[in-house]
Amino acid sequence: MSLPTITLKAQRDDSLKRCHPWLFSGAIERPEKEPASGDTVDVLSANGTWLARGAFSPVSQIRTRVWTFDRKETVDEAFFRRRLESARGARGPLLGRTDLTALRLVNAESDGLPGCTIDRYGDWLVGQFSSAGADRWKNTIARVALDVFGGNGVFERSDGESRTKEGLKVRVGPLLGEEPPEAIEIVEGNSRYFVNVAARHKTGFCLDQRENRAIVAEFSRGREVLNCFSYTGGFGVAALAAGATRVTNVDTSADALAMARRNVELNGFAADRAEHVEEDVFKFLRGCREKRRQFDVIVLDPPKFASAAAQVQRASRGYKDINMLAMGLLRPGGILATFSCSGHIPPPLFHKIVADAALDAGRIGRILRWLGPPPDHPVGLAFPEGQYLKGLLCAVDPR
Repeated sequence: MSLPTITLKAQRDDSLKRCHPWLFSGAIERPEKEPASGDTVDVLSANGTWLARGAFSPVSQIRTRVWTFDRKETVDEAFFRRRLESARGARGPLLGRTDLTALRLVNAESDGLPGCTIDRYGDWLVGQFSSAGADRWKNTIARVALDVFGGNGVFERSDGESRTKEGLKVRVGPLLGEEPPEAIEIVEGNSRYFVNVAARHKTGFCLDQRENRAIVAEFSRGREVLNCFSYTGGFGVAALAAGATRVTNVDTSADALAMARRNVELNGFAADRAEHVEEDVFKFLRGCREKRRQFDVIVLDPPKFASAAAQVQRASRGYKDINMLAMGLLRPGGILATFSCSGHIPPPLFHKIVADAALDAGRIGRILRWLGPPPDHPVGLAFPEGQYLKGLLCAVDPR
């Protein structure tokens, strides 16, 4: 059966020839009959050459997300099984670890499944289906994913901003199999955490910071740690496990801080080794400056400040402000672990922002390590947009 076709304007096929998985609306000639949302379409160049096969979205600026660049490949259940088995193979060493029961199994475009992410938390899979194509096939993907990866059930967390841009409704709840408990206990190295997969932050936990938690923990032994935008206290628990004398978690969410307290207790730490502050981080840091309160290690892991290119300038000011405030609170030789998860802030710009913040704070900083996501969050070579998380581990001294 022939598929609907999308024809490109002249000289607008370079990105597809480089195997980039996105096709924007401005590159497409207006079709005589527009496909329905989620329909599989063939993409043709202006001269009629077949280029790719993807999922159509009539609402999003990303009008088509490519499933395959192989004309022989049909988008059906067997297609999704091949993609999921490939993702499993790439994560083989991680899947075999007994000290790791939570990780990303499918990382959307970078695993060849645009708009689809699947995370494992213990015996449950949590799926986000943020594009029209992923939404169309989500039941098939969920069924095959349970077969490929195993588990008790699939819980859907399709509530991100990108889903709204696709004209799709928010959907949060059980999708297939058993419903997960309110709190799933996971293991990450020497630490354990409770995760509520229905909570409105990612899929319940910051899985992409796993290796960075371990790195920051190495510098936390015998030190006082401030964990800003702490969510459920991941960096704080890792620091305490490494021998931090005290941790202060700061977040605006009372529910997240309540879970952070549970995680401290779960790992057997005395309650007085962790302080939990429900407050805006900017306000908290300014208050510490006024009180001349200082720390040995500060973690800045804020939510996305820029979700569109038009917001980069404002986001840059926010990143600079928060890094300047944090540097001013560090004791000499202190450690700053600072992150941005805004895909529109490239690593060189983030580096410049943090360097400018050090100048304004009257500090000298040295980059000890560039930080990024672990290997279960791969970035496709042809898809640089997938590199959203970047960070710097800096040693900071007075100037």
